[in-house]
Amino acid sequence: MALAFQVTFDARDPKRLGAFWAELLGYTDDPPPPGFATWDEALDALGVPEGERDRAWAVSDPHGVGPRIFLQKVPEVKTAKNRVHLDVNVAAGLPRDRRRARVAEEVERAVALGATRVREVDEPTGYAMVMRDPEGNEFCLQ
Repeated sequence: MALAFQVTFDARDPKRLGAFWAELLGYTDDPPPPGFATWDEALDALGVPEGERDRAWAVSDPHGVGPRIFLQKVPEVKTAKNRVHLDVNVAAGLPRDRRRARVAEEVERAVALGATRVREVDEPTGYAMVMRDPEGNEFCLQ
């Protein structure tokens, strides 16, 4: 039996970084727990002080297929290359001759959302653009 998992990011601003990933992936913010209309209402009930409500955020695939992304606040900035990164398959199923154009479209969309280009990877096994999210985490659009 396969196990479910989530991907966790360290972040300076979890909600802002979560908004980037939600928009890029077509995800949505996790809703507050049942019985609460808003996260503030839920956090009030849990006794979380207002000054600590920016410590975490989560976004999920609205169709329940992709893994949940959890973002947790850390004080330090990213300083080294990721040991793990996400490959976002924007051109899956397209013929090889159309993949580059599709990746280019998604690169422009990601840049508009706050990502930056790092380098192009063009190999016999595939084409991808290495990117960085707004907090510097590497990912690939392929």
